[in-house]
Amino acid sequence: MAEVQQLRVQEAVDAMVKSVERENIRKMQGLMFRCSANCCEDNQASMQQVHQCIERCHAPLAQAQALVTSELERFQDRLARCTMHCNDKAKDSIDAGNKELQVKRQLDSCVAKCVDDHMHLIPTMTKKMKESLSSIGK
Repeated sequence: MAEVQQLRVQEAVDAMVKSVERENIRKMQGLMFRCSANCCEDNQASMQQVHQCIERCHAPLAQAQALVTSELERFQDRLARCTMHCNDKAKDSIDAGNKELQVKRQLDSCVAKCVDDHMHLIPTMTKKMKESLSSIGK
């Protein structure tokens, strides 16, 4: 993928991840740590009970992190498939005897379209992710 296109996607995804972290994950981390601290305050609990309590506190955050990771991987896979299709078309074009400069332009145009199409998916993906995250632990 052209460096400029890759940078565009990376910056958009980074901004989305920062937003999700700031608005959702950070709150969940605070709840998890306060919950875990409360587990440790119980002087009557056994070591195993405290450990289980802490595990229960951590579960929503772990679920949230897995959800974010899964969505990002899915997005990356889709973008990679799209750019792979562009590469295949370029290789076929070269094999058919087309000029390299013409093929390079077609490849750049195809990759730019992949990026544009996937950039449009980011707001919907963000909204879906935030909705899923807000329902975790409730």
